[in-house]
Amino acid sequence: MPGQRRKTVVGLLFGGRSAEHEISLKSAAAVAEHLDPRRFKVLPIFIAKDGRWGRADSPAAPPSRLKGARSFLPWANKSLPAALKADIYFPVLHGPYGEDGTVQGLLEMADVPYVGAGVLASAAGMDKAVMKSLFAARGLPIVNHIVLMDAEWRESPGAILDRIRTAFRLPLFVKPANLGSSVGISRVNDWVGTAKALAAAFAYDRKILVEQGVLARELECSVLGNDEPRASLPGELIPHREFYDYDDKYNDGRTEFKLPAPLPPPLTAEVRRLSIEAFRAVDCAGMARVDLFLEDGSNRLYVNEINTIPGFTAISMYPRLWEATGLPFAALVEELIRLGFERHRAKKRRVDRRSP
Repeated sequence: MPGQRRKTVVGLLFGGRSAEHEISLKSAAAVAEHLDPRRFKVLPIFIAKDGRWGRADSPAAPPSRLKGARSFLPWANKSLPAALKADIYFPVLHGPYGEDGTVQGLLEMADVPYVGAGVLASAAGMDKAVMKSLFAARGLPIVNHIVLMDAEWRESPGAILDRIRTAFRLPLFVKPANLGSSVGISRVNDWVGTAKALAAAFAYDRKILVEQGVLARELECSVLGNDEPRASLPGELIPHREFYDYDDKYNDGRTEFKLPAPLPPPLTAEVRRLSIEAFRAVDCAGMARVDLFLEDGSNRLYVNEINTIPGFTAISMYPRLWEATGLPFAALVEELIRLGFERHRAKKRRVDRRSP
């Protein structure tokens, strides 16, 4: 039709090499479902568990075998395959090799627009140890924690266990530094279980965190924006298990959610403020979900983590919190795409000003 506006081609990156591969498929399918077909054309780009890239029919049906797949390594190809070119790329990749700055670095090298955080924020948001250092530097309240390396543990396990017993009280949490969706996380309720929890976390990462457990309500808040981020109303989750683990998130689905969280207005405002500060602490862009604790009795808030590519499944809190704040899922993904273009244009303007 003459004068018809060309659809924006959105390259949806999903799958990936991490332990959260299956969650990525669900998130990408939900994003694709909510993109207006009158304005957007979805280009599904599947990343297999072995790291190969290729076209897919849809995020809901990734190929079991990739036909004509090729490496994206710069020394293996002269240019980006034409069949995988898009106007903007939307990484829906959870965990390492997608949420940690690796894919973002590739997109930066290609100088193409993409949705979400850049390389630095993605890497910092993935590494819980670095993340907490940045939170502390900005003066955000965080729980007591220590960082351990696998080499330390293998060399002197007894000394490490003694250090933990001296620094913490029960319960405590042990988690890999670079993983999401509660994979590899253990709650330790007695000292006997500490070594097992450490081994479980080290199975996923060479660097792990031991954190002080607090009796608290678990809150989450969604953040959206670039240089002027805004925060959703906070939500509260009430885990069916001892904590919100992988099975409860994606399999059982028995966790209760309160949207918005029943909090007095001053606390709601403080959750939103701290969430924006956490977003800025890692120099985030586009989107993030911030997890917080509200300690029983003291009503003290602690910033727990930031997730720079939060889940987008039907039960994921990031889109549900924006729904509760007045921004529907379809409008949310469109806004994320707009923010991706905005960030790329701003970068190009700065580069142009530097040119002779």
